[in-house]
Amino acid sequence: MASTPEVAPELRGPRVVLTPVRPEHRDRLREIHRLPEVRKWWQMPDDDWPEAQVPNTVKYTVLEDDRVVGFAQWYFEPDPDYRHAGLDLFLDPATQGRGLGTEVVRVLCAHLIDDHRYHRLVIDPKVANTPAIACYRKVGFKDVGVMREYEMNHDGSWADGLLMDLLAREFVR
Repeated sequence: MASTPEVAPELRGPRVVLTPVRPEHRDRLREIHRLPEVRKWWQMPDDDWPEAQVPNTVKYTVLEDDRVVGFAQWYFEPDPDYRHAGLDLFLDPATQGRGLGTEVVRVLCAHLIDDHRYHRLVIDPKVANTPAIACYRKVGFKDVGVMREYEMNHDGSWADGLLMDLLAREFVR
């Protein structure tokens, strides 16, 4: 079984659709990515984001009612001795607080566990990103530990990251 599909399938939840990133999504995704509430947790996008190909990574646009409301991606470690997948996402702040993030995480986790047979998933939010951490815990992610001075902030200071993981048997559907 291939670890990454040649064409990423569309994934559906009750309210969200994760569809492969297309050129017509670019401007709206970049607009959301640059919002201060998103940018404080994410690095600034490169000029070729989100179209740039990243090895072992699958990128999705998050849609709600056919509107672009966010971005999600998953990536994988291909070494069979360390095989696992990780994920990242952001949503338009105007859509937050309604459980859409939790739905996106559940849809993506179900796909990775059921369709790709990953037994372990990881995510690594900044320690200060308490809303995201609460979302991931609802789906079953557990704290593994704090990675000190893990990621550089926009001002050049360092931020701690929280490594979280989810074992397939702990997934809360």
